[in-house]
Amino acid sequence: MRLTPPAAAAIAVVRLTGPLVRPFLRDHFNHPTPIGRPIHGQLHDHETILDDPVVLLVNDQLADLNLHGGSWIIHRILELTKRFGFDPIDPPHLPLPDGMLDEDQDQPLLREVESHLPLAKSELGLRTLLAQPRAWRHLQQTLLHQSPEQQKTSLRNCLDDPALRDLLYPPTVAIIGAPNVGKSTLANQLFSRKRSITADLPGTTRDWVGEIADINGLPVLLIDTAGIHRAPDPLERAAIDQSHHQARSADLVLIVLCANHPPDDHERQLLTQYPRALRILNQCDLPNTWDPTVLHPLRTIATTGAGIDPLRRQITSHFHCDELDPTRPRHWTERQRQILRRALDGDPHTLADL
Repeated sequence: MRLTPPAAAAIAVVRLTGPLVRPFLRDHFNHPTPIGRPIHGQLHDHETILDDPVVLLVNDQLADLNLHGGSWIIHRILELTKRFGFDPIDPPHLPLPDGMLDEDQDQPLLREVESHLPLAKSELGLRTLLAQPRAWRHLQQTLLHQSPEQQKTSLRNCLDDPALRDLLYPPTVAIIGAPNVGKSTLANQLFSRKRSITADLPGTTRDWVGEIADINGLPVLLIDTAGIHRAPDPLERAAIDQSHHQARSADLVLIVLCANHPPDDHERQLLTQYPRALRILNQCDLPNTWDPTVLHPLRTIATTGAGIDPLRRQITSHFHCDELDPTRPRHWTERQRQILRRALDGDPHTLADL
């Protein structure tokens, strides 16, 4: 069972229990593991080293694997344990239910902060969430000294601010475009590491690849999709259909175009189909065949990182998270939203229900 929640972290802990613990460590860990002593070593799957964790054998049938926190590592090791015969147990649903928290805590807002802490996948999200009890108290005090119109403005500003929900529940950003325009290289720049497969061949990405990326403190599920083009191969057509599905369900679409060739029919169709997408003219170090006065794109060179910082700012601005002040009061649960609506419709003292 994975003990740590699915959030950004340096360490993840997977607990193994049962009679297979010692055989698993004997076959897949490169050092003996005496009971009660943490051992640093290598965890391997045949010839492949998966990670260099610290393993603590608590007793003959219980061991904690303290792994690096990357999602790929977790996935590979959970798959290895499953193949060895362990039955995975799902971690607790998030946010955590009240029964898992301090029952002496009688303030609903503080309980909501605590239960949603595992959902904070970035430092900005964590600081914003932890600042909310003080921010709401300050809002309550401020409303007492405001006119009715000022109170409505303050409450409306809080009600219309979705930033904290986006920080806790990452929005989806889909990257679409024709083959070989640099979508995967652009995705790697946004991930700040090599995550997607890239090559100077069209159609390298045959399926969508999704993972959480930290965009200036805003976590997003960044999806790199297969290149959209006319494809005779059934597998490629299926991947292209999946690309369209991912784009239609995304909260934001990035259309990547190549500066070195004029738009084809598929690209014109994409621009029409997703009019609110961010348009990115990539490979701008090559001769430009586009009319920038018509397209008004963001200009990038994904291979060097040029233009990536402005793109990051555009993404965070789209989700109202650019230059975000963590100390402002924000709602992130339906209970809080309903309290704000009641306060806006009538008595601002309803905020005392928090």
